[in-house]
Amino acid sequence: MTEIVYVLTNEAMPGLVKIGCTQTDLATRVRSLFQTGVPLPFEVFYACEVEDCKFVERQMHDAFGDHRVSKSREFFRISPERVKAALLIGVKAEIKIGEEIFENLPETSETASEVKAEVEAAKRRSRFKFSMIGLKPGTVLQLEKDASITCKTVDENNHVEYLGEVLSISGAALRAIKSLGYEWDVVSGPWEWTYQGKRLDEIRREIEEDSD
Repeated sequence: MTEIVYVLTNEAMPGLVKIGCTQTDLATRVRSLFQTGVPLPFEVFYACEVEDCKFVERQMHDAFGDHRVSKSREFFRISPERVKAALLIGVKAEIKIGEEIFENLPETSETASEVKAEVEAAKRRSRFKFSMIGLKPGTVLQLEKDASITCKTVDENNHVEYLGEVLSISGAALRAIKSLGYEWDVVSGPWEWTYQGKRLDEIRREIEEDSD
């Protein structure tokens, strides 16, 4: 029996991650979470096979208990990179699934075509650009974990100058995070960089909500 622990994010739930486990197919589990009341599908940030998924899940919930939104729910207000870093200690194998998990959904109250449209909408929203939030080239950004670490935007897409080198916003964030001693493999640039005290991702969401 496959024992899997997963870390999920959702565009409709900014700043939250879901930490759970399954002993069934991961894609099936992710699809099952996309129900009425959840406006957008969950995305697998990280998933791995472990020896005892129930035990590891409890350990994760205990470790990040002070970040838990509700005792009865598996949602935590925490960076998904932190959860992944903790999970790497007991990983047997990393589990990956592609975007095709939502391609063959059964007909329910929402048609498969409607679900696919929502998935595509979520993908479009996830493509961050500085122009979305009105940042011009030359704007100084600060790292959320250490405001003394900065970078400067160089265009209106997602490139910045960091330590004299032009990188993507996420590439620069990863280097900055690693300079602080974190051994993460991937980070979200809009989540890690801030402008005027706010994460770029939060600014984008505020603008989107105001325009709805």
